[in-house]
Amino acid sequence: MGSVGQKLNVLGTALQKCSRPGGPTTGFYRDGCCTTGEGDYGRHVVCSRMTQAFLEFTRSRGNDLSSPAPQYGFPGLRPGDFWCLCASRWQEAFESGAAPQVVLESTHEAALRYCKLEDLQENAFVEDTIEL
Repeated sequence: MGSVGQKLNVLGTALQKCSRPGGPTTGFYRDGCCTTGEGDYGRHVVCSRMTQAFLEFTRSRGNDLSSPAPQYGFPGLRPGDFWCLCASRWQEAFESGAAPQVVLESTHEAALRYCKLEDLQENAFVEDTIEL
């Protein structure tokens, strides 16, 4: 994959931040990026824009991302928020027709171990009015 130390996205270019100003700080390391490492067993690498359909889908699978969990510093997500999802959960949602849009520039290349680039591209979020 990428050279040592360089974080690449699924397009093979430099990984961009997923978090947005005013939104929750995402990432396994809560650094705003969908980076991954040894302890990230869920591979939180797919930068997605939350939808009500996905939030309901993931809640039905036992992962409630809508409810705040202050003990973990988690604010709870709303439609429109950007969040680094587990690649396998995004793929499961895709296969069920509930996948949220993906910010390709902010999705870590490790997602390609679980998701097809074509599937991610089919659900690409086009950034036209959002400033990073």
